[in-house]
Amino acid sequence: MSTAKELVGYLPVGFPDLPQSVDAALALLDNGVTAIELGVPYSDPVMDGPVIQEAANAALEAGFRLPDVFRAVEGIRQRSDAPVYVMTYWNPVLQYGVDRFADDFAAAGGTGLITPDITPDAAADWIAASDRTGLDRVFLAAPTSTDERLRMIAEASRGWVYAVSTMGVTGAREDVDSKARALVPRIRAAGAERVYVGIGISTAAQVAEVWDYADGAIVGSAIVRAIQQDGAAGAARIAAALSAG
Repeated sequence: MSTAKELVGYLPVGFPDLPQSVDAALALLDNGVTAIELGVPYSDPVMDGPVIQEAANAALEAGFRLPDVFRAVEGIRQRSDAPVYVMTYWNPVLQYGVDRFADDFAAAGGTGLITPDITPDAAADWIAASDRTGLDRVFLAAPTSTDERLRMIAEASRGWVYAVSTMGVTGAREDVDSKARALVPRIRAAGAERVYVGIGISTAAQVAEVWDYADGAIVGSAIVRAIQQDGAAGAARIAAALSAG
């Protein structure tokens, strides 16, 4: 397994529209981001901060539908071999059909799902579908997770584990919570081979700090804000700045 440090860039599918979200993802990949995390716009988000909520609402108002996820993945895959993950709340997958979603996502070239609101002990259908299709499973671990829960997460995840840097919703923060530095070794001790840290990371210095102790850094709100301001050009600029760390 690769030991390279990863920089994952998050953006909502369909923001500001579907073609522009694909262009922004490719601009990120062309300027130092190593993997894409596509967010599925959802009307009742649990952990999205105001910047991402605003962008997701704009995508919904512009007519986003779940099959747009697969079109976006295909559009990125046509021009890049970088991993493309999708972060989605579980209800849209249930409504679409777990096996159908897995099949369509795999056929589009997707790498795996990040599922913030479903735990491994409630994910039997997804675990079976992802085993069948070879998709990665990324579950979230929080500073409040018990060692027993971390072992369950590490065992069920495939690809990497998402370490939530701080409790609360997404959004750029001046300081990435020091709890992340304590959480990552706990996740590794529970059996995870790779751990990425997300929530609150917005600068090159913070990316470099996370790379000191984790395998990847995930940046969301800062990228979405740059896309709000200047589309794909904004994505290119912030990716170059972040990767400079």
